[in-house]
Amino acid sequence: MTILPDKLVELAQRVIEENRAAGRRISVAESCTGGLVSAALTEIAGSSDVFDAGFITYADGSKTALLGVAQDVIETFGAVSLATAWAMAHGAVERSGSDVAVAITGIAGPGGGSEKKPVGTVVFARARRGDDPEHAVTDHRQFGDLGRSGVRLQAALCALELLLPSADSLAIPTP
Repeated sequence: MTILPDKLVELAQRVIEENRAAGRRISVAESCTGGLVSAALTEIAGSSDVFDAGFITYADGSKTALLGVAQDVIETFGAVSLATAWAMAHGAVERSGSDVAVAITGIAGPGGGSEKKPVGTVVFARARRGDDPEHAVTDHRQFGDLGRSGVRLQAALCALELLLPSADSLAIPTP
C-alpha cells in the first residue's frame, strides 16, 4: 500500500529499473514539488542503489546555498526560469554522486502567479555528469490552474519522465 498516486509510483518504479539497468545513479533538485519526486523514488524497494540524493530547495536562498545557483541568475531571470532550473540540475549533479539530475521549479498556486508566469507554470532541466554545459534538456510547461496538488503531481510525473534513460536523446541547446 502507498499513499502516493499509482501512476506516480509506477513511473518511479520504471525510472529505478531502467536506471539500474543502465548502471547510473540519479538525483533530483526540487522546488515546487517539495520532495514529491524523491518520495516517489524512495517508495520503491531497493531504490538506494540508484537514487543518490534529493535536494528540496524551496526558498531562493536554499537554491544558492545547497545547489550553487548564482544569486544574480535568480534576480535576473527569476526562480521559475530555464536558467534557474538549469543551474539547479547542474548543481545537483556536482554536489552528489549522481550521473544525472533533474530540477523542477514552478508556481503551484493558488497564489504567486503573474501575467507572465501564471499559476501552473513549471520549468524543468536535466543535467548529466560530463555533458557540455552549453547543451541541456530543458522544458517549460503551462499546466494551468489544476489546484496545488494537481500542478505538483503533473510536475513530478514530468520530472520522472526526464530521469528515464530514453530522455538522454532529448539534449537540445539551452536558449
